[in-house]
Amino acid sequence: MLKSIRVRDYMTRHLVTFRSDTDLFLAIERLIEHRISGAPVVDSQGHLIGMFSDNDCLRGILSGAYYEEIGGNVSSYMSTQLETISPDADIIEACQRFLRANVRQFPVVESGVLIGQISRRDVLRAVKEFAQHEKGQPPEV
Repeated sequence: MLKSIRVRDYMTRHLVTFRSDTDLFLAIERLIEHRISGAPVVDSQGHLIGMFSDNDCLRGILSGAYYEEIGGNVSSYMSTQLETISPDADIIEACQRFLRANVRQFPVVESGVLIGQISRRDVLRAVKEFAQHEKGQPPEV
């Protein structure tokens, strides 16, 4: 049953993260280098304090162009209104939350500390593997 599959079983554990004092252009460079659209912002203890996306980058560039001083830190542009998910949430709950929130990924937080991230694609992979298992097909490598 899909409700038995937990977020922790399919989340990504090795993440690109930023600190609040990361330079805007360094953050842009890392997003491009890793081919990702955003990354969590954490403090020195690994607590999630924000999310920084390619949209935030554009806002920083536009704001800088307007004031004729492009730059700044991630903290000036990151989103702080965060929706997280527990590693013990099931895949059905993750599906429901993705549909309600209309986001690409959720940070996975345990005891306030960022431990991973789950994306829509991770959920699809979980459902696909579950369906293959139910049909008796071996999982794809």
